[in-house]
Amino acid sequence: MADEDNTSKGTVSASKRTATVDDGGEPLRISFPHDELKLEASLEANPEISRRVVVVGAGVVGLTTALVLSRTGYRVTVVSSESAEETTSAVAGAIVGGPMFVEPVTRTRRWQAESVREFTRLSTVDGSGVTIQTGRMVSDTETSPPEWAKKLPGFRECNPEEREQFQIGFWATSPIVDMPRYLRYLMTQLRDRGVAFIQQTLSTLEEAATEETEAVVNCSGMGSRRLAPDSSMYSVRGQHVIVTNPGLTNFFLEYAENQGEPAVKWAAFFPHRDKIVCGGVAEIGDENPEPRQIQTREILDRCIAVEPLLAEARVLRVDVGLRPMRPTVRLEQDPNRKLRVIHNYGHGWIGVTLSWGCARDVLAIL
Repeated sequence: MADEDNTSKGTVSASKRTATVDDGGEPLRISFPHDELKLEASLEANPEISRRVVVVGAGVVGLTTALVLSRTGYRVTVVSSESAEETTSAVAGAIVGGPMFVEPVTRTRRWQAESVREFTRLSTVDGSGVTIQTGRMVSDTETSPPEWAKKLPGFRECNPEEREQFQIGFWATSPIVDMPRYLRYLMTQLRDRGVAFIQQTLSTLEEAATEETEAVVNCSGMGSRRLAPDSSMYSVRGQHVIVTNPGLTNFFLEYAENQGEPAVKWAAFFPHRDKIVCGGVAEIGDENPEPRQIQTREILDRCIAVEPLLAEARVLRVDVGLRPMRPTVRLEQDPNRKLRVIHNYGHGWIGVTLSWGCARDVLAIL
């Protein structure tokens, strides 16, 4: 594979490291306006709206929550220490209709179903970055397709050749999200609705509020370890290799119910027009934002073993993200604060999958 040893030109944040910035296409430009006059003008764009809410966090969960609230009459400000392009969300794969092992499963499956419906709709919207793809899901930890898989659109068991060397395999159809393009889409939607953005590192959630703030919605991901504060939060390091697309149109995902174990590795690739996101790894407690060359080689080897065409692809960049994990997703109003705070964090590696369902539950609480 050509150009594997790329020179690092990206910027480092607490949650994401980009090893190179040339993705072979349009560069990502998502940033926060700092001009106070522009912020005030955006707030005055909807003078009839009086209910003010602050969303803390500019990842996919925070931006989706802000959009849902702004569409339903709230005057929203997003406060974050990072721009959207610096968050872990920007380096996600991302498949929406995959396996669901995150607790509480009864709620996460409902949130996923709502998100699948919304992303399916978004696949018809130009510029959203969402497509509907058919692909294979495989596993060595099960002996037959699970019940959740049989409910997926387009479900069909793989024949022995299609499931490669894995014990089980099946075809399914799912929304696949090109995250840099999708985050651009969300930012455009929010700005069009007059949502204000402030880039600021908060010491407390109360710091984000003014006297007119009705509620603060905490979507700060790993920031919640400090801001909630929540000692149950921990990071799971992931690494993706972005390569040129040699002509693939179907995704591939190896899954295992033990993906929460340290240093788990699997094969996955998700086509996005002219590029492919290849993965993946899960390393509990490892917060090193630097790409590891040995992991890059291992990821490529696993993916090439499934799809030999990837051997001809050129490496564009290597991304690292720190998934914000806790034993269960936390979505509730905080009963221990004078300020009204609604927590919406701890989505782990399925923040994209849960984003729309969780945002609507925040709205229901408000």
